[in-house]
Amino acid sequence: MHLLVIEDERALCETIVRSLRRLAYSVDFCYDGETALELLGVERYDLVLLDLNLPKKDGMTVLRTLRQTDRETKVLILSARGEVEDKVEGLDAGANDYLAKPFHLAELEARIRSLTLRQFTQQDVLLTCSGLTFDTRSRTAAVNGQTLTLTRKETGILEYLMVHQGRPVSQEELMDHVWDNSVDSFSNSIRVHISALRKKLRAALGYDPIRNRIGEGYLMGGEEA
Repeated sequence: MHLLVIEDERALCETIVRSLRRLAYSVDFCYDGETALELLGVERYDLVLLDLNLPKKDGMTVLRTLRQTDRETKVLILSARGEVEDKVEGLDAGANDYLAKPFHLAELEARIRSLTLRQFTQQDVLLTCSGLTFDTRSRTAAVNGQTLTLTRKETGILEYLMVHQGRPVSQEELMDHVWDNSVDSFSNSIRVHISALRKKLRAALGYDPIRNRIGEGYLMGGEEA
């Protein structure tokens, strides 16, 4: 999952980013509304965490500008404005959820899970592919009940491929949703992580469930001949 955190309180922003990266999310961040709109204009995000009291352009301006062209990206407002009127204004402007400050990181993480699960898996929290399962709440993979030991990047790759079973996923799409914006598009990093993931899956399943589609990307599902 590729997230954007827009928060001008730098210590809080860095705390949120560290917490989400530990959970294997790909996270970009910025501290003002002007930079936020620049990022939203060139990157695709699954969820935006948006503060309202931002310099240069305030959060409501960012939200309304985004919604002029994008109704799909999920937006979770994080704001010290906790009055009912503020929440109604934010939700009416197109936010999907509203969390008043101060908040516990555990609640923030739960809200993110709820929004992203609603987007990608609807009511399902357990993704399956033959003997492989992926629990989207705990973000753990298992084969026949035995938990696999995966790195954060391997976890993110596997989750995205399992969510999008049945269609090829390009390397560029994986970079958009699993990596942050510091990755070099010419880097070999993604191929290294996919190779390591496939090796672990092959050892656990007895075959590799990830297939290459030349010119299209990676396809999850189906035993290779």
